[in-house]
Amino acid sequence: MRLVAGAEEAALLGESGEDRARPGTPQDWPLSALIAHSTEFKSQQVVRLRAVLAGETRPSFAETDHTSSEIFHRFARPNSDQVLAGSLSTTAELVHLLWDLPDSDLTDPGRNPWLHGRQLWLQVVVRGFWHPGGHLGEHWLSRGQGERALRLHGSAVALAEAVRLPRPALGMARYALACAMARVGRTEDAMTEVTLAVSLNSDLVQNAARDPDLAPVRALPGWTRSG
Repeated sequence: MRLVAGAEEAALLGESGEDRARPGTPQDWPLSALIAHSTEFKSQQVVRLRAVLAGETRPSFAETDHTSSEIFHRFARPNSDQVLAGSLSTTAELVHLLWDLPDSDLTDPGRNPWLHGRQLWLQVVVRGFWHPGGHLGEHWLSRGQGERALRLHGSAVALAEAVRLPRPALGMARYALACAMARVGRTEDAMTEVTLAVSLNSDLVQNAARDPDLAPVRALPGWTRSG
């Protein structure tokens, strides 16, 4: 996991000259800033896992305002080499901590009441994979690289199925794929994916009814049967 993630981020940062040519803005983050932000989210999970191992109360963290100029500049300041080094070291520590934790801590919601019934391992997946994947998918879509975004979200669905994530989590993966399909004009395929998504996770029904990404799908015949 660490090697795959590190190789992917190294390739992305290496192929992108935008960090030098275009520093970005709080409304349009360059790739290195997105990876730095995702690394911070992973580092917060590292802190939480350390607390679980030590039997201590886990700390809470403030939500990130992605439109904040101050936050944007904090993530945009490091250069690509610094961002990659931070990502590699944080991901490695996250993986090592997962090996150190007992299975009961990862799978039994009762062991960690602060998760409010959720499994710890699923939170790790969200912060270590789903969150950065969502930012990268949006990055490619906003730059006209829809097929790359589709491959990313398709891989997320395949991984979710391979590791047998709970139905609600698999539904979230399919929902993200549906949104990407809709944005590149594959509305019929998006209809199929969002139908599967809401069948797996009923909490997504309301999102699907108002998500601007799915507006072209809602215009298709049969939407009411899907949503």
